[in-house]
Amino acid sequence: MRYNEKELQALSRQPAEMAAELGMRGPKKGSVVKRRLVKLVVNFLFYFRTDEAEPVGALLLEHCRVAQEEPSGFSIITSSCGGASSSTGMRSRR
Repeated sequence: MRYNEKELQALSRQPAEMAAELGMRGPKKGSVVKRRLVKLVVNFLFYFRTDEAEPVGALLLEHCRVAQEEPSGFSIITSSCGGASSSTGMRSRR
């Protein structure tokens, strides 16, 4: 599947099925936590700097499921062929 930058930017402007804010830490030990806004549109998870309208990046979600967690959050559950699974939880910004 191929997408160009303009297509992804247009898709990122669509209404979100779910959105949340999360803290991301860099790969270096002791790095600062950065706040990012994430937005689920169709099967793309876009992530934004909290003060910018254009996405910093996008992840194509395949073979996973999104579950509503509490009224203000959601989880992305991925599973591998061996039956193991992992989960990432996010809470909505309100």
